[in-house]
Amino acid sequence: MSRALMIQGTSSDSGKSTLVGALCKLAVRAGKRVAPFKPQNMSLNSAVTVDGGEIGRAQAWQALAAGLAPEIDMNPVLLKPNSDIGAQVIVHGRARGNLDARAYHAYKPVAMQAVLESFERLRAKSDLVVVEGAGSPAEVNLREGDIANMGFAEAADCPVVLVADIDRGGVFAQIVGTLACLSEAERTRVKGIVINKFRGDVALLKPGIDWVEARTGKPVFGVVPFVPGLWLDAEDMLPAARRTQAQREDAIRVVVPALPRISNHTDFDALRAHPQVDFRYVRAGEPLPAADLVVLPGSKSVQRDLAWLREQGWEPYLYRHLRYGGKVIGICGGMQMLGRELLDPHGIESGVERARALGLLDFTTTLEAEKQLVTTQGTLAFDDAPVRGYEIHMGATHGPALARPAMWLRARDGTLRAEGALSDDGQILATYLHGLFDAPDACQALLSWAGLREAERIDHDARRLASIERLADEVAASVDMDALWRVVG
Repeated sequence: MSRALMIQGTSSDSGKSTLVGALCKLAVRAGKRVAPFKPQNMSLNSAVTVDGGEIGRAQAWQALAAGLAPEIDMNPVLLKPNSDIGAQVIVHGRARGNLDARAYHAYKPVAMQAVLESFERLRAKSDLVVVEGAGSPAEVNLREGDIANMGFAEAADCPVVLVADIDRGGVFAQIVGTLACLSEAERTRVKGIVINKFRGDVALLKPGIDWVEARTGKPVFGVVPFVPGLWLDAEDMLPAARRTQAQREDAIRVVVPALPRISNHTDFDALRAHPQVDFRYVRAGEPLPAADLVVLPGSKSVQRDLAWLREQGWEPYLYRHLRYGGKVIGICGGMQMLGRELLDPHGIESGVERARALGLLDFTTTLEAEKQLVTTQGTLAFDDAPVRGYEIHMGATHGPALARPAMWLRARDGTLRAEGALSDDGQILATYLHGLFDAPDACQALLSWAGLREAERIDHDARRLASIERLADEVAASVDMDALWRVVG
């Protein structure tokens, strides 16, 4: 039987995902077959696997670190919130329906079975499985039926390393408080601690580390420094920085509304990192800035987010933006908003069967129960630049505007199919394809289309791989890896 190690955190965003990714890369360097695994994920950033399923975005880049293609067993349960108390439940890559919090709590025994099945399949073909927890194991109100943290660790008999975020302050209270909230058996399962995101002289932290080790009886395996400039796909939350300013004077201004239910905002990581792009997310209540390109992003609840856009004044802003020659791209839910109507006859997103959309392109979208999940590649219709990405949507779009496609994509049978729409005046592009800016030639062509002269070609995939290598180097240099690996025998 293969070995496993679980990384749990003192809070959300403590660095569980990055530590799991770094450990996967370090295991690969040591010649081991390693796989990432997250029993339950709650995220609106998802990826499509090679076997046509849907998993959390973080597990996709962790698979890259492990030298593997993403597969559904790496994240067997994915929750995609569609309200404050409900979410779409995805098991083994497929949507099983929408459940509120109480209903999902009752569903957890079924979900746990799926989790353990996936874990056993990964263990059977790996030397090591590195498991990522969710949130914090100290959430005592969620202990009953837990499948995300200690509930899974106990069911799989998996040792745990606790990671704590010193950057947000109170790291010693985080560690001691988290352990105090665990049962005696759960505390025994925690074999050590990693302190993450440290800035400064680590020697000044030594008295605190000594105190924690004496107080808890747990070794601190290391202190990982704050590592700026990593380009790794976020699991869920929007980046803390609302704006990334261009490094060059010949910049193009790109604006994205921060929809309340925005999904797959990782679409914009390549733009945020581009030295010629002045990128800005615009949140509720903020003034709408001048832009060269406005991108309407994906949404988990298109009707509600479209209503939010109208409340925030985006509808007249977009009309004015286009009148003055600006460009607009709509991706997935953003594409659906650009059409004439949104139809929801089965009540998939709301009780409103017919809603007026922005009317900028002549097509109508009807929501359907079956979700479309596909990875694909092709070329932009107006430039022939290679493009690749993935589709995740529950809508079917039909109308005259689709006669002028935005791109040509390879279908499953190998033939080319028209996808998306490009307006007659060339100012509006609509597509279901996520990740279209990740392909360097497509990103360069799209920025040129939007008005950037001599757009630089940036390879975002190479930058992501370089970030993984750099992260692994930092962890190897700052953590007692021999002691950590001894945890798994």
